[in-house]
Amino acid sequence: MSAPLTDEQKIAHLLGRITFGPTPAETEKVKSKGIVPYLEEQLQPEKIPDSLVEDKVAKLKSVHLSSQELLELYPPPQQVKAKGMELSPMQSPRYVVLELQQAKLLRAVYSRRQLYEVMVDFWTNHFNVFAGKGADRWLVTSYDRDTIRPHALGRFRDLLLATAKSPAMLFYLDNWLSVNPEAVMNRPRATAAPVARRGINENYARELMELHTLGVDGGYTQKDVVEVARCFTGWTIRRPRGQPEFLFDARMHDRGEKVVLGTRIPAGGGMEDGVKVIDLLSRHPSTARFIAGKLARRFVSDDPPSSLVDQAAKAFRESDGDIKDTVRAIVRSPEFFSPEVVQAKIKKPLEFVASALRAVGAETNASPALLRSLVRMGEPLFLAQPPTGFPDVGSTWISPDMLLTRINFAIDLTANRIAGTRVKNAETWAELVAAPEFQRR
Repeated sequence: MSAPLTDEQKIAHLLGRITFGPTPAETEKVKSKGIVPYLEEQLQPEKIPDSLVEDKVAKLKSVHLSSQELLELYPPPQQVKAKGMELSPMQSPRYVVLELQQAKLLRAVYSRRQLYEVMVDFWTNHFNVFAGKGADRWLVTSYDRDTIRPHALGRFRDLLLATAKSPAMLFYLDNWLSVNPEAVMNRPRATAAPVARRGINENYARELMELHTLGVDGGYTQKDVVEVARCFTGWTIRRPRGQPEFLFDARMHDRGEKVVLGTRIPAGGGMEDGVKVIDLLSRHPSTARFIAGKLARRFVSDDPPSSLVDQAAKAFRESDGDIKDTVRAIVRSPEFFSPEVVQAKIKKPLEFVASALRAVGAETNASPALLRSLVRMGEPLFLAQPPTGFPDVGSTWISPDMLLTRINFAIDLTANRIAGTRVKNAETWAELVAAPEFQRR
């Protein structure tokens, strides 16, 4: 049986899991405040001043604009071509995604609200939207800013509803096209769903249950998928490339009776049918266990103890899906500080790059050169194509090629060969970030 962790080991382990990597300043802060007070401080990010990173992100123009403004200032290539216009690379839609990536990396490196940023990354993958799909190039900026970030440490039900109404999610999983085939389709022009493609679309309903809430073994059937899809007909987008706003179009909605997981949803309803599904799924026992399991995997180990998952699921249920309470139950558990889980998690590329920059005290502007390092390691930010997002299990990230890419990054970083990133006394850090154990947290 392994010896209990020392206080120093506990602090290093805590910072390795609830931040994007220890820094000397954060280590001293935990020593001074204590582990529990530090955790509680991190669970209240709104009370932590964060002017340094806010000033850095403020320089990125596009991350502060609405989706409609982004469409106007960074127009689609076909629109530019049709008008005979010539735009600079900084006016391309690709620049919108680039600045969003820069903001994410800068926050991971510099934010004092580290646990909050870890949770934003967690939910970004849990509720993944691929920024390379059509209109989502302009919609994901708002999705990150207005949907994920405000709810990252709030109530799961509120986050789930926000993602369901998000134009980015509606477009990515095609729910904006989902209509009752028998509905009266004398719709106003403001509704953009093409008539030729009318019909029930099951994509969102399936991913809502399999990936967002119940889990693949959560007890739903194909019939439930169809019924949930019927509940969300009419949840659409006014105009994805004009006025990309959420719209409930009653004329597209299936107003018949539905039965979801044995619960009857009466005929004659409207948008509330979908809201009832959100309420039902967010409070379902399978959802509590599924979310608890994913959070335990993120914070403890790839195969977390069932006792910990049970404890976290209980906290989720008893707090009505309070994310803070669920995270608190995991981090303050005996399993979290078990010697067996120390250095047991392989860092995702974002975690590896951010932790390296934090460890060496690098100054960076998150340049395209630095972002390309993440691409080479397999994690191009906001560009995971499958709805599962980027995985949080070590087997995904430990191929020989990926490990070699990480070593090359460490060499380039400590040789100051990455444009826009500088390390003082770089040669003194080479051994640290190239060490095999630095791949783990």
